[in-house]
Formats: sequence, structure tokens, C-alpha cells
Amino acid sequence: MKVNKEGVLGELFAARHMRDNGYMLVMSNYRCRFGEIDIVGKKDGYICFVEVKTRSENAIYEPKEAVHAEKQANIIAAAKAFRTVYPYTEQVRFDICEVFINDKTEPVKINYIENAFNG
Repeated sequence: MKVNKEGVLGELFAARHMRDNGYMLVMSNYRCRFGEIDIVGKKDGYICFVEVKTRSENAIYEPKEAVHAEKQANIIAAAKAFRTVYPYTEQVRFDICEVFINDKTEPVKINYIENAFNG
């Protein structure tokens, strides 16, 4: 399986951004038969299921546009599976973290979208 270097770096930058903004990181790369959740975090009474999308700073379209209805459904199903195994009582929220990197794979902008879609 080929590793997407930019995607891995984007997830690291997103996790750092979340930690720096008061999130407690619970887990990363949770996998189940329904799909994967990039980052699970907690903040202010919410358990947040975060999809990270990384693009170059010159990307033609916004990273969040890649989180289409089918992808959202997979994330929601994976979140339900997660909550079966790890029964957190916090309210659920689905967020998207857009990470823009330059050609040296350094972050140039991070756009964190709370409550990006409903589950």
C-alpha cells in the first residue's frame, strides 16, 4: 500500500493545530469496516470526528469539496462504530480540517471547519 506523504503530514499538522487550540486528542486513524476517521478529539463537551484534507496551496478547488455525501456517510457510520466500542457521552460533531501546504510540504494555512456536516 502506497503511503500518501502529504496526507500523513496534513494529519500531523491538523493534530498539532487541534492540540494548540484546546482539543484533547483521543485517537487518530480509527479504522473499521465502514471506513476511517482521521482524528477523534474532544473539546467543550463535544466528541469531534475530524476528516483531514490536504492540498497544495495552489489547489484549484477547496479540500472540503472532497468530503462528498458518500464520504460523509462513511464517516458517520465509522463514528457510530467508534461509539459502540468507546462509549463517550459527549455530543457528536463532524469537522473538516483543510491543510494547505507549499511545495516544501510545509503548512501555509489551516482552515478548521466545525460542524461541517450533520450525522
